[in-house]
Amino acid sequence: MTDIETQMPSPERLQELLFAAARMGRDDIIPDLLRAGADIEGRDARGYTALILASYKGQESTTGLLLSLGAHVDAGDSERGNTALMGISFKGYPAIARVLLAGGADVNARNAVGQTALMTAVLFNQAEIIDLLVEAGADPAVADLNGNTVVTLARMQGHHHLAARFGA
Repeated sequence: MTDIETQMPSPERLQELLFAAARMGRDDIIPDLLRAGADIEGRDARGYTALILASYKGQESTTGLLLSLGAHVDAGDSERGNTALMGISFKGYPAIARVLLAGGADVNARNAVGQTALMTAVLFNQAEIIDLLVEAGADPAVADLNGNTVVTLARMQGHHHLAARFGA
């Protein structure tokens, strides 16, 4: 083994560092971590990819960087299959929604229970995200595995203005 090899962090540590860098928006070190062997599609203990972590933590430039480096825009988390777009639809980050949509995010991708990013945005009354998703072609008629559509979900949450917007 060379001196460099004995000084390199373990693959597990490299992956942990990538997740931390994604959460903190450390665009300066992400390319180096990937070159050193971190997996851009690796998953943390909760099943999140670096892209999901960056977007959910509001790291707009890091979200764009990870996409430019090959992160799969529609990769879902391991537990529920929620994509980065679904996560920011809950949090309400329109700038990141634009980055993900420009990166090719499927606005009608569905998680493990059949919900879409639009459904998530409606549940949490994220008006600007709703507008962006609709403009990008989100289908309000999609039903989840329980038969709920955005209209049903809007009514359940008391968002009657959204139920009216989508046809009821």
